[in-house]
Amino acid sequence: MVTVPADLTSVDAFVEADHPVTFAEAIEAAGLARSTTSRLLSALERTHLLERSSTGEYVGGPLFVRYAARHDRNKQLAKLAMPTLEEVGRETGESVHLAVSNGGRVDHIAQIDTTYLLGARDWTDVEIPPHTSALGKVLIAWGAIELPVGRLATPTEHTLGSRRTLEADLEVTRERGFATTCDELEVGLTGVAAPVFGPEIVAAVGVSGSSARLQGRLEELGNLLIGRTQALSELLCHGFHTAPAESPEREMA
Repeated sequence: MVTVPADLTSVDAFVEADHPVTFAEAIEAAGLARSTTSRLLSALERTHLLERSSTGEYVGGPLFVRYAARHDRNKQLAKLAMPTLEEVGRETGESVHLAVSNGGRVDHIAQIDTTYLLGARDWTDVEIPPHTSALGKVLIAWGAIELPVGRLATPTEHTLGSRRTLEADLEVTRERGFATTCDELEVGLTGVAAPVFGPEIVAAVGVSGSSARLQGRLEELGNLLIGRTQALSELLCHGFHTAPAESPEREMA
């Protein structure tokens, strides 16, 4: 095991620098021999405290992002999830969203725009009734948002307007691992979303787009999102169990 000397200040230099740090700058910051600095930097990379950019320079590693995501959820979780959102965007061509619960509301904190000319709008900073979106249904289904009380808002004639119907839909969501909406928020808009755990649910990732394009792909997109969000959950949890809990019926089967 490599022991980091007390006078090694290069980690501070990487974390506080406003630009990627070169190897030469690291040697200067550490005040150590070239070979010793190289060995220490390799150890810091292995522990994810540092990582190298595409040009070989050093920046703060993903461990800092994982730690910060537990304290500054919106900004840091969006940063951590961005590669996943971009990957889903490339695979589907549709708008991709990351949302969290904020005071009982669905808070969209990141979005990748669709490649289609006719696509979903930018939902960042737009407040919507949670039960009308796939992202909101995920957050309700796994307890991040409480089930709405009183009369449910019905933006369209397709919105689930009764508590009994909504509860049945949420049960299906938990069983299959993803939520769907078809014309429930806006006519012509369909969404699919899956949960991110950390180890409790912390967010939902979803895709949305034209109902004409997506209605025949709900199962495909749901399974795609499950795979991507499970990988994101594992990254966020750093080894915690992340899969949705099996229903009692499945456990007994």
